[in-house]
Amino acid sequence: MDMTIELTPFDAAEYLTEPEDQAELLADALETCDVHVIAKAIGIVARAHGMTELAKETGIKRQQLYRSLGPDGNPTLETMLKVLPALGLKMRIEAAA
Repeated sequence: MDMTIELTPFDAAEYLTEPEDQAELLADALETCDVHVIAKAIGIVARAHGMTELAKETGIKRQQLYRSLGPDGNPTLETMLKVLPALGLKMRIEAAA
């Protein structure tokens, strides 16, 4: 008896089409304080938005966006300040409790 399990790829970007859901994903990622988790979450939101469109809106090359916002990415503050508004998002700083 063959017990092979067939897996299909999952891309969260296909399901995160609502800005509220995207913001919630990013808020959860920020709570980890892990730059790679945060970059990956922004990358997911960026792919949901469309990387080609994001590249046009930010003036950052697609390849650089994929590299910066991938699982091993470490986007600069400059990149973040261009990408987040293009995604309809903004950073907010508040006092720690």
